[in-house]
Amino acid sequence: MPRYFIELAYNGSNYHGWQIQPGTPTVQEELNRALSILLREDINVVGAGRTDTGVHASFYVAHFDTADPLTGLEQIVYKLNRITGKAIAIYDIYIVESGMHARFSALSRTYKYYIDKQKDPFTCDFAWKVYPLPDIGKMNEACRILFEYTDFTSFSKLHTDVKTNDCILYEAYWEDTGKQLVFTIKANRFLRNMVRAVVGTLLEIGQGKMNTTELRQIIESKNRCNAGTSVPGNALFLYNIEYPENIRDLKNKS
Repeated sequence: MPRYFIELAYNGSNYHGWQIQPGTPTVQEELNRALSILLREDINVVGAGRTDTGVHASFYVAHFDTADPLTGLEQIVYKLNRITGKAIAIYDIYIVESGMHARFSALSRTYKYYIDKQKDPFTCDFAWKVYPLPDIGKMNEACRILFEYTDFTSFSKLHTDVKTNDCILYEAYWEDTGKQLVFTIKANRFLRNMVRAVVGTLLEIGQGKMNTTELRQIIESKNRCNAGTSVPGNALFLYNIEYPENIRDLKNKS
């Protein structure tokens, strides 16, 4: 069966995350519905990973299989965007090698978290406002400590069904853009609720409620109860997903 990658973005405000859940609207369910209507066959998309309720994706990747090769992919993208409505934007659909997998073939994921430095009616739905504003220098000092570890159990949602809580961090830093403080974190994988818990803990350090020695103790305790409170999901964006080069099946390009 031909396999396709679909690149998209979504506003997660009215969705209970990516993954299908009984009785609640999800992005995966909506995408399955739209593709099945358009392609006139049952389509089940597989995403690059879960996002929590209310969390957004400025870039997301999923894959799906079809009974027969698709033609006119640009037209399919256009029609799909008319079905999915304002909250989901489809950017591209392309055929890939049959062994490619949206989740397991991904090399890294990048998330960003946005904090407004002052009240802004144009960003408040997609950023968090905290008081007092944290010390970005202290938070970046704490970020450097994160790279000393791979087991992030202390930042994981409890009772998740995963084989390991190890993650390899590639980037973790805060920057001041003038109007916002933006946290960027990149890793090979993330645990459930991990980014929001890390941000909450870093903010406590930036506000002087915790120090870097305590951060090491939190991580080494492997106890979620010791870490900071998870921050709201509305300010969190899945920002990028990286895959190996040349994943497209150019021999069978439609």
